Amino acid sequence: MTRTFDHLVAEAESVSVDGWDFSWLDGRATEQRPSWGYQRLMAERLARVRSALDIQTGGGEVLAGSGPLPRLTVATESWPPNVARATRLLHPLGAVVVADSDEPPLPFGDEAFELVTSRHPVTIWWDEIARVLAPGGTYLSQQVGPASVFELVEFFLGPQPEEVRRARHPDDAVADATKAGLDVLDLRSERLRTEFHDIGAVIYFLRKVIWMVPGFTVGQYRDRLRELHERIERDGPFVAHTARFLIEARKTG
Repeated sequence: MTRTFDHLVAEAESVSVDGWDFSWLDGRATEQRPSWGYQRLMAERLARVRSALDIQTGGGEVLAGSGPLPRLTVATESWPPNVARATRLLHPLGAVVVADSDEPPLPFGDEAFELVTSRHPVTIWWDEIARVLAPGGTYLSQQVGPASVFELVEFFLGPQPEEVRRARHPDDAVADATKAGLDVLDLRSERLRTEFHDIGAVIYFLRKVIWMVPGFTVGQYRDRLRELHERIERDGPFVAHTARFLIEARKTG
């Protein structure tokens, strides 16, 4: 039985968006995964070190799922609901969660960690990453690339200027890492098909990934949401493309 627009909206507005678990979208949206397998790579690196820092850990789900953790493992997070969620998840695994403002400086001493990781960081403070890495230590990160899911962004916001579309380009990450004194070992990028099968999935996604359509509320965009709902009902899933890149860099010394 087809659910009505109002039912889908009410359902998506009421569900919690805490943490960084997207399982609520199972059966409602799909996203291709990058071929490199970030969590597998992260687990391999964690197994080789004695100290690790995961920056902007979200609810801690990715770190927790990366196998046995080094004896010294720390995660930072700024959003209070995620701090609480990550603490509940990571403390039993031996990791410490630090509430951090995501502004420099990182609350750690120089050369404190052999490995620094971050999946989909909103901001990247390269000088701070270089500072807290031990000589020979590495930074591994999967990041959102330029114009990610912009088919959806521009549906709500209209065409975006070139400087906005180009933001978060992997070439800029390489330049910033190099400027901070890191040697880039690996850089890979992919564009991946994403499908939204109902308007509830769109609302949940925009509530959770708040920087896509800043200030998004159902009330503000209700007419546009209804238009998109009718389009999905008529034509099938709304298709967009996520941009992802992997970067790994080493601190020499």
